[in-house]
Amino acid sequence: MDPIRVVVADDHAVLRAGLRLLLESQPDLQVVGEAGEGWETLHVVEQCKPDVVLLDLSMPGPGGLEVLREIKRRAPGTKVLVLTMHEDEGYLRNVLRAGGSGYVVKKAADAELLSAIRAVSRGGVYIDPSLTRGLVEEIFEEEGQGRRPDENVLSEREREVLVLLALGHTNQEIANKLCLSVKTVETYRARIQEKLQLHSRAALVRYALEKGLLRIP
Repeated sequence: MDPIRVVVADDHAVLRAGLRLLLESQPDLQVVGEAGEGWETLHVVEQCKPDVVLLDLSMPGPGGLEVLREIKRRAPGTKVLVLTMHEDEGYLRNVLRAGGSGYVVKKAADAELLSAIRAVSRGGVYIDPSLTRGLVEEIFEEEGQGRRPDENVLSEREREVLVLLALGHTNQEIANKLCLSVKTVETYRARIQEKLQLHSRAALVRYALEKGLLRIP
């Protein structure tokens, strides 16, 4: 298989060099570009067409969220994984709303960062474990206040497929779990996206979180 093409965007040259060494030590990862500033990041993304951008939120130039939104506008197929010092749920929510596919804090272990890159490249969403608990508590708090999924939007089967998609399962895995054909799963997926007007896995994850559909241990 072709390696996952990564652009590293951070204003600290030493950190970029360390990340390059880490990523290029992996046979399935390839660093195709670097940037140390917001506008430069957009230029490099357009030139290199990476699969994943490893993006620092605090760089010179336009704000990190603005850069993220612009990446998604110019290269909608590129996944953005935020690598930041901000261990803050507010930042995380803003990243997800802006179209980010993952959020990892800089103190995370190397293995965690590598897992995050691989997960988002496959269309999944990766959230730093240090921030997951707060999101789950918020979901249960909203449910305790009576917030429920809109029963009139999706059928029971469609909700089952949505949850499995949000958890990162492939169409084949969902078909196996629900005893359906892959074609049927694809039909359900298209119907879900049409009903919700959501056209990316990240958007489906956000919807599932907001509606309290995910049950994270």
